[in-house]
Parts: sequence; structure tokens; C-alpha cells
Amino acid sequence: MKPIRFVDLFAGTGGIRLAFETAMKSHGFKTKCVKSVEIDTHACSTYKLNFKENPEGDIRKIKDFPDFDVLLAGFPCQAFSYAGKQRGFADTRGTLFFEVERILEKYRPRFCFLENVRGLTTHDNGRTFETIVSHLKALGYNIEYRLINASSMGIPQNRVRIYIVCTLGVVPNLTVENNLGAADSHKYKLRHSEMLIFPSEYEAKLVRDILEPNPDSKYDCSPVFVEALKRVVKGDLNKLHGIRLIDTRHGNSIHSWDIGQKGECTPQEILFMNLLISNRRLQHFGTYQDGKALTIQQIKTFYKDSDVEDVMKSLLLKGYLKEVDGKFNPVCGNMSFEVFKFLDPNSISITLTSSDANRLGVYYNGRVRRLTPRECARLQGYPDSYIINPEDTFAYKQFGNAVCVPVITNIITDLLENTPMLFS
Repeated sequence: MKPIRFVDLFAGTGGIRLAFETAMKSHGFKTKCVKSVEIDTHACSTYKLNFKENPEGDIRKIKDFPDFDVLLAGFPCQAFSYAGKQRGFADTRGTLFFEVERILEKYRPRFCFLENVRGLTTHDNGRTFETIVSHLKALGYNIEYRLINASSMGIPQNRVRIYIVCTLGVVPNLTVENNLGAADSHKYKLRHSEMLIFPSEYEAKLVRDILEPNPDSKYDCSPVFVEALKRVVKGDLNKLHGIRLIDTRHGNSIHSWDIGQKGECTPQEILFMNLLISNRRLQHFGTYQDGKALTIQQIKTFYKDSDVEDVMKSLLLKGYLKEVDGKFNPVCGNMSFEVFKFLDPNSISITLTSSDANRLGVYYNGRVRRLTPRECARLQGYPDSYIINPEDTFAYKQFGNAVCVPVITNIITDLLENTPMLFS
């Protein structure tokens, strides 16, 4: 049997390839990658460590490919991401889908697998996604797609992605269903405790299942930061589970003024700041998502102590509060925290991103620390045999950008089992 030839476009560190090869091998198919393409040189270095080949660079400059049967592409998602500006096809990165279309039109592979962020389906009121699907259908491809949360397939991460299956000549039959999973780690924990995780064929895993027992001490948080946290939680570090460090939200959060990030605050100053961030988002002050700057007269409607002016003056001097045109707002320094979110070992992780995977933390085995790159790899379902980039900075970014390998393996496995004519 001749190997199934494939191209790996926007390859990153090879997560889709790894999933595809795993699924194909488990069903007795041999595979051969005839070309891989990735523009990020550091991702290429990691790819070469694992697959012994160096991807080519800019897909727009590659005009010719060897003949191939399968196209894999996790085409750039920033243009459609909730974390970005959602400019879609107005963004240069968004137009890279049309490079996929160009290659499909010329080479007509029998199978194409695409992955992207959930926001692709809702961008521009769904018109962007409709455009993509219509262009694929115009090429003669039959389309199926699924929205799946990695946590619903036994991966302890809240990561919803769209997976698009395109086939020529046969109609793809997928029995895997859409599954958006639990909305957040708290709801997942409730569902898990009530044994409501589904589907049952996937073993539910938690953050604790991917943690290294004794990682390098370089991942420990600084003693100063830990001591400040201890003061806030009154010595019970288990209270860090699920805590977010953020200055724009109240609720289950720790703020810079709580830990004295810019200088110790008095109880009255902490009270003032907490009242300010919880009240400035009230609708009668405005409908801005992160709150409205308030005048001192507005502030006095909820901070009623007579020391208001002294407290505000002190907070201005320390840098927790700022004044612009007689209106006051918190000075938000979220990027300055060593950790911006402590994961709950007994639940799932928030979605990994390239910008802040290096600042996810955990309290485990008596240590307050950041997640390691290997733990981030496990949150994406990469096997421990996978070689991680030796530079932590690049490793964190790469796993924040990566695909969730087992989800793709499961989808392609399902396709192979239910569409037997695909590679016959």
C-alpha cells in the first residue's frame, strides 16, 4: 500500500500532523509528509527537533507542491479570535485562508482538515464562516464541522475550537457531536463532582493529572510574592485555587492593592479600591465593559467615609489610582503579576494563549509556582515523548498557539471508522 501523502500548512510545532499520523497509523495507514510550511522560525526549530525536517517559510511565496492526498492546516486565527480585534478578512492574516483555497483548487486532495478558533463561526455575524464554507463547497468539497471543547474529550483545558472536515468524492460521516463543554472551570468542577461529564468514552482528567511532581525551582514564585499572597489568604494557600489576579474585576480575585504591589495599602485604601472597581461598572455610571472613570461626587455615593479625599490622595501617590480631567480610575497593572491565574488542581485549566501561558500558576505539593512548559504541553495533549523547545519563552508561546492533539486524533479516527471509502 502506498503511503498517504500529506502537506502540513501553518504547521506551528506539528500538532495537527502528530494527531493525523497517530490516527492513520492506528488504522493501518502509512503516511508521508511531502511538504510542511511555517513562517515562525522558532516554531520551525521545534518542528525540526520532532520531525527531522525544517518547514518552508511564507506560504504566499510557495507556488508548487508535490502531489498529495491530504491537506492539513491550522490557518492563522488571530483575525477571528475573541482575544484579538476580530477584523477577519480585513486583517492580512485572515486572507491566508485564500492561500489554502488556492492550493486546494490546484491540487484537489481527497481530504482536507482545518482547525481554527471558535470566533471564526461568529465573526461578522457568521458571514466570514459562510464565505469559507461556500468557497470550499464551490471547489466540490463536502463539508462537516464540529465545535468541541477539549475538556469534553478528557483534556483538562477549557478550549473550544472549530474543526472542519472536507472530502472529495465521498460524503464525510462523523458521529462525534458538537460539545461546548462546561463554560468555565467552576462549572466543570460542579459537573465533575456530580458525575455529569460526558461523553463517557473519554476519561475525565483534571489539572492535577498533568502536574509534574517536582519541577525545577526556577518555576517557583518569588518569596516576596508568596508572602504577599499568604497575607491575603491568611496563611491558607489552598484558597489560591481558581483565584485570578486582576485589577479590573471583583469576585474571586486578588488585586495589586491587596498584595501591596506598588506599596502597602491601609484597610481603608483597600476598601476604597474594592468599592471603586465594583461600583464603576454599574449601569447608571455608564455601560463601558471595564467600567467608567468617576468624579469624586459619584465616588461619594458609595464610599461614604469622611476620609475619602485623604484616601484618594494616598492612592494617587502610590500609583493605584489615576486622575484624568477630574475623573478617577484604577491604574491596572495586570501584566506585572508573576501569576495572573492560579489553576485549581481539582478542575480544568482556562484556555492557554501564547501571550500568557508563562503566567499560569498553581499551588501544589506545598509550592506556589508557575506551570512548566511540559505541563502546558500536557494541557494540549502532547505526549511526553514530544521534544520541547529548549527556550522556555518560545515553548510557552508555542503551546499557547498549539492545537489540542487528542481532539484531532479522535475526530480523524471517527472519520476513518465511519467513512471507509475515504482512502480506499
